Amino acid sequence: MGSTAQRRRPLKIVTGVSGSPKIYDAAIDPRRSTLDEALAVAKLAEEHHFDALFAADLLSFGAQGAIGAQEPLIFLSALASVTRHVGLIATVTTTFHHPYNLARLFGTLDHISNGRAAWNAVTSSVGEENYGADELPGPEERYARAGEVLEVVNALFDSWRPGALTPDGHGGAVLDPDLVRPIDHAGRYFTVRGPLNIPPLPQRRPVQFQAGQSAGGVELGARYAEVVFTSLATLDDAHTYTAKIRARAAELGRADGLPLIFSSLHTTYGATEEEALRLVRERAEATDFEAGRHLLADMLGGAVDLSDLPLDRPIPDSLLPRVDSVHRRRGRVEIFTALARSGKTLRELIVAAKDTGHWAAAGTPEQLADAIQERYDAGVLDVIGLGGLDDDRTRDFLLNGLLPELRRRGIVGAEPVGSTFRDNLELPPLPPPAY
Repeated sequence: MGSTAQRRRPLKIVTGVSGSPKIYDAAIDPRRSTLDEALAVAKLAEEHHFDALFAADLLSFGAQGAIGAQEPLIFLSALASVTRHVGLIATVTTTFHHPYNLARLFGTLDHISNGRAAWNAVTSSVGEENYGADELPGPEERYARAGEVLEVVNALFDSWRPGALTPDGHGGAVLDPDLVRPIDHAGRYFTVRGPLNIPPLPQRRPVQFQAGQSAGGVELGARYAEVVFTSLATLDDAHTYTAKIRARAAELGRADGLPLIFSSLHTTYGATEEEALRLVRERAEATDFEAGRHLLADMLGGAVDLSDLPLDRPIPDSLLPRVDSVHRRRGRVEIFTALARSGKTLRELIVAAKDTGHWAAAGTPEQLADAIQERYDAGVLDVIGLGGLDDDRTRDFLLNGLLPELRRRGIVGAEPVGSTFRDNLELPPLPPPAY
């Protein structure tokens, strides 16, 4: 008898667009657009069968000259016109946006891309000064608002009943307005009558990503997310997080295997292991440790003064914040307080902060494929973020080394498997609408 083993979902590949410092070089050159580099990356991602493009966001003028990113939804709308298959993942906050606007924006992106939109929902840890607030709401309130935003947006996407819009047989459509129903939502943060005033989406709902690893983030992701974007620096971290969020998702009645786990891998490539390790060492030696003290302080919640501490000694435990006392990015604070308590020196922590808590690995393409396969085989990696398409050297290692090796091993698929992003991710069916 033949094997009855179920086919394993291939690992899905995502790469980033927008937010690169190089886009600001273009801003001062009248012959160039700040979209030029992203267009090139998008075309390469399409050509080499990446599964999605990911646009990050930042809502304020950051420290150390970090200007921020282009607005993700507008940016990805431009990239939709030069791609046909790759998904378009936009990071947009629930903290400073209204759900009716969000439903219209993401619904429009799904329509213009023929079913390739995805929303990476986040709760903002910065930017309140630009949205009429004197201080940022606490994490619990931000997550409570986020939950209501997602409830309303999903209800709006589902406000068109089947058969509301049908072909008229002559190339047009017939609308049955009785099948487009108000949602009549009245909650703590929003009152939204509905229905949504754009037609049903190609995917019914854009794919729901979510980023946030604190207790509130885990609860939100377990309840709503189809894919969670995570900072899991070690395999043990990945096992612990995956078990926790999927156990909670199961308690909430979610489908088996949800949410998918999405981790970004910060790679250092070498033609040999020795070259890769040399590049890691050179990067560490080139660190600006004074600027690094500020970056690490931000990773620890922003209220820690590291300015006078010796580089080659651990941070005193008395300086480390209680995670529940921090209002910003608690997941990141948990990562770096744990690293600090493990005995790492301030110097080592500053170097680690360059990767902001993300998974990092160095080696040849084959060695990096080993590291990826270890997590994939362990069931703690479903979607991976791989950068470098905007750099000649790393692009060559990625496109001609790592990706072919992952495909040779059967870990990554050779081409898209569906017409929409939801299909291509091979997600389980959405739950039936709550009519």
